[in-house]
Amino acid sequence: MVKKIRFILVFMSLSICLCLMSTTYSRYVADATSNIEVLFARWQILVNDSDITSNKDSTISFIPVIEENEHVASDAIAPSSKGYFDIDVNPVNVEVSFKYSITLEMANENIPDLMITKYAFIPNDYIEGDPLDIINLNDNSITDNLYFDKNADSFQFEPFTIRIYFEWYEGENELMNDEDDTAIGNMAATENTTFKINANISFEQLLE
Repeated sequence: MVKKIRFILVFMSLSICLCLMSTTYSRYVADATSNIEVLFARWQILVNDSDITSNKDSTISFIPVIEENEHVASDAIAPSSKGYFDIDVNPVNVEVSFKYSITLEMANENIPDLMITKYAFIPNDYIEGDPLDIINLNDNSITDNLYFDKNADSFQFEPFTIRIYFEWYEGENELMNDEDDTAIGNMAATENTTFKINANISFEQLLE
């Protein structure tokens, strides 16, 4: 592709030179030098301040926030615990339409009641504690198309934040019994067991 672009530029420069030379026998001669420069569309996306477009694969750690529960130690989870983490996406240096896809998965297969439940978009003027429009997460995926508006003056994509909620469900349709819950607690006491959420985030340019 680079060789093809170089060939086109050389051909255009040669054509300009020939046109100028053909006028040297006229009475009035105009001389000019022209440079042809075309900028590449920018493609840089930051996720939680990490540039994920500079590498094919990037690993980012998200810090969860566990809701306060007077019956559970701080920064720990147990049955009935709830929490969330934020995914900050900054596409201000993107100059093409693109699609983003987020696929979420709980890595702890032995804790089926620990699940990702919903998500929300955080407004730029959001103050912690304000109500949010909560969206149920049915298939553990979030996707959307964002379109570059070339007709707008100085168009720029805005950064946005997606808040992902999770909880250790306790209720009528729970999959774990008390013995299962206790086994996880015992494992945590002896092995410092942690829970993990895998978030696969991808961005793709829209061609049509």
